[in-house]
Amino acid sequence: MVTIATFNEPAKAKRLKERLKVAGIKADVHNEGVLQAVAFMSKPQANAKVLVIEEDFEAANKLLLEWEASDPEIGSALRCPQCKSPRIEYPQLTRKFLTPSLTSVLFALKIFQKEFYCQDCQFTWSKEGES
Repeated sequence: MVTIATFNEPAKAKRLKERLKVAGIKADVHNEGVLQAVAFMSKPQANAKVLVIEEDFEAANKLLLEWEASDPEIGSALRCPQCKSPRIEYPQLTRKFLTPSLTSVLFALKIFQKEFYCQDCQFTWSKEGES
């Protein structure tokens, strides 16, 4: 399964999943909010991912682009500002990088900044309003 959209709020991801289902595309929602809140000592961001099977990606992406203009909830999907990919991680250090306890210490000490990370083009950017 591949990520078709990434949201900060799980309810918005569920809305997209339901719209895809009505359109005949099987989708699933993967929510990492609890892991982020505990392990990365941050408000969950980019934690709700809508996944589709790879064969349905093009059709789902086409529908997503159509719906983004008319549905503000779906239109709030996060995309990389550089390449427009929906495959976003937050914070930049993914769960595969270090153990959660060590990572949380590094963030608490501000050794690593919390940034969004694009898995496709490796672009990083800061969340607006974060110090």
